Amino acid sequence: MPKSSYQKLKLLYLKQILETETDDNHKLSTKQLIDKLDSYGIKAERKSLYDDIECLIKFGVDVIVEKTDSNYYSIGEREFELPELKLLVDSVQSSKFLTVKKSNSLIKKLESLCSKNLAESLQRQVYIADRIKNMNESIYKIIDDIQTAINSHKMIEFKYIKYSVSDKNVFKKDGAVYKISPYALMLSEQYYYLLGYDSEDKIFKHYRVDKIFNIRITDENSDGEKEFENIDLAKYEKRFFSMFGGKIEKIKLLVDNDLIGVIIDKFGKNNIIMKIDENHFQIIVDIAVSPQFFGWLTSFSGKIKVLSPKSVKDDFLEHLINVQNNL
Repeated sequence: MPKSSYQKLKLLYLKQILETETDDNHKLSTKQLIDKLDSYGIKAERKSLYDDIECLIKFGVDVIVEKTDSNYYSIGEREFELPELKLLVDSVQSSKFLTVKKSNSLIKKLESLCSKNLAESLQRQVYIADRIKNMNESIYKIIDDIQTAINSHKMIEFKYIKYSVSDKNVFKKDGAVYKISPYALMLSEQYYYLLGYDSEDKIFKHYRVDKIFNIRITDENSDGEKEFENIDLAKYEKRFFSMFGGKIEKIKLLVDNDLIGVIIDKFGKNNIIMKIDENHFQIIVDIAVSPQFFGWLTSFSGKIKVLSPKSVKDDFLEHLINVQNNL
């Protein structure tokens, strides 16, 4: 590339050098900047460098100038501050629906938003726990295909897997193809779920996205649009407790006062909470009754009791008896 072409890139390289190599604790002098530009084949003089820094500042880059005999420069405010990047890195690393490979790729991109020195602290942030990660490397494409189908109002076809003790994924329904009209992607318990309408059964169903394989967008228009208009997604997610299906019941619970935070975190603040005595309160919630719900109740060692309906109380008692018999 001719020398003049390199010179046209001068401001871009200068901005890159400042963003990747400087921060509050790491600054570069005028001479260091000139030397680094020279390594890219770009010649610079002190006066022209001062003008370039001024151009970057006018453009909106927060260049901090420490005026001394040599002048020192660093990037001040960035699009993302280090605590924000650490929060994002931890969220990516802890996400169950992302594979290790995809998590590392995203973290690398987040590292590019700060200086190389600060990026090292982000790298240390990665190794904070041994977390369960998804094994479906194609999940990004699957999410993209689902979103494309939603936006274009088209049905999708896919195969759905289940886990087996042999450590091999097995297709459900002997590998039969599912045909669904997709309407929403929901994040619950750190997993993505597809909410779609099954035209054959004439109901909405949900599927864990990382268990979807061989997805294909069809030419057929989506079905169930009118039914979807009647769905409140926030209420749907709460009803289908931890995304496990079951018959929806209006359940009255008696709860110890010290679990008020647990109840609000799980069911929100929109349900009516009634004080019963100095130690207990009562709440009525719509829940899809399932073994997972009973397991959740059991985990609180009697601090949450089912008051009604009687059928759910009886089913819960039967669940506890079965657990005891299997010990």
